[in-house]
Amino acid sequence: MKNFFETIQPIRYEGKNNTHHLAYRYYNPKQVVLGKTMEDHLRLAVCYWHTFCWSGHDIFGDHSFDRPWMQQHEAHPMKLAELRVKAAFEFIEKLGLNYFTFHDRDIAPEGNNLQETQRNLSEIVEKIQLEMDRTKIKLLWGTANLFSHRRYLAGAATNPNPEVFSYAVAQVKQAIDITKQLGGENYVLWGGREGYDTLLNTNLQQETDQLARFLSMLVDYKHKIGFKGTLLIEPKPCEPTKHQYDYDTATVFAFLQKHGLEKEFRVNIEANHATLAGHTFPHEVAYAYANNMFGSIDANQGDPQLGWDTDQFPTHLSEIVQVLYLILKNGGFTTGGFNFDTKLRRQSIDLTDMFYGHISGIDTLARGLLIAAKLIETQELDQFIDQRYAGWKTSLGQDIIHGKMDFEKLAQHVLKHEVNPSPVSGRQEMLESILNSTI
Repeated sequence: MKNFFETIQPIRYEGKNNTHHLAYRYYNPKQVVLGKTMEDHLRLAVCYWHTFCWSGHDIFGDHSFDRPWMQQHEAHPMKLAELRVKAAFEFIEKLGLNYFTFHDRDIAPEGNNLQETQRNLSEIVEKIQLEMDRTKIKLLWGTANLFSHRRYLAGAATNPNPEVFSYAVAQVKQAIDITKQLGGENYVLWGGREGYDTLLNTNLQQETDQLARFLSMLVDYKHKIGFKGTLLIEPKPCEPTKHQYDYDTATVFAFLQKHGLEKEFRVNIEANHATLAGHTFPHEVAYAYANNMFGSIDANQGDPQLGWDTDQFPTHLSEIVQVLYLILKNGGFTTGGFNFDTKLRRQSIDLTDMFYGHISGIDTLARGLLIAAKLIETQELDQFIDQRYAGWKTSLGQDIIHGKMDFEKLAQHVLKHEVNPSPVSGRQEMLESILNSTI
């Protein structure tokens, strides 16, 4: 098979003053930052679905991309799947990245029945394994598409029909099997259509109980086959359903606690999903860390003027700095990383645009890493926060924390010592100035 990106040379680091757009200005993979290389800090991955499967179509228009691995419309679907494998690994290799991610239906087509579908997937996995061996590119995570096929129009794990539930189990079983086979470091579940459009036709308790049962069965199977990767749930509040059961990180955490699964799962946080839920991207990361739920990141951003999931390449530097500051403070990724769950705009039709988009996003993350490292080193933010909460290290604060005070004792303490606290400035504007000046 011919190369698809013959005119593109491997993307190299050329420094921030270079004028060559097909080069990294900030991402220097082997540069050491706080004791680790950039590539080890960021653990960058290219997603299979938007990058190699999306044709640029939307609900108002047909495909706008004319990709070489999509041109042969009369070709057998398995032949097109083979072309996508070739294109994907050539592209990731030229970017110089170490990871990729996929849904099962991204890499192999649905057959006429489950047996044929499974054979298709196994056949393409063999070709992916050969490319992984050749390039040393690794699998950050795998997952199953339980939302595109019409059988899942009312959900998968939460479907009113137990046969659909069973079909979803069979599909996920193979997906986690191949994730383990390919050395995947995580397995992700995105709710997709696990939610509802109207309560008029929905038994909410029945559906959430089914979802918990599905997750428990997956946990049991994970341990049975010896999969050592992390199970991740990706929160999203809406779209395609009106209300999804994995609305945000807090909702996922509460759901897992209720069903005794909080030690088995972490979250895969997507920036655009955070904003759709009415949160900031840093908030979702901070909440995940506060509750020992942080796992991995889908790096993208939305458009504040659009109320849907636009999956744009990340360029909001201030937000990225805050996220990386939190990640560095908490010891960095373990099995997770930054996955580019991103797609080009429909008008960006050239193959070169695929590189421009990823280079822009990668450089934003790399630059954010360097700035976050400076904030860690100067400790200005940490020092202010430590000072702001210093009262909790006094004898009074410690007595409250350790349960030595109740309502009566605290009330007596206030009266006896004539406690009359004055408010203290939160210095938000000063801290924003520190962040901006560091950027």
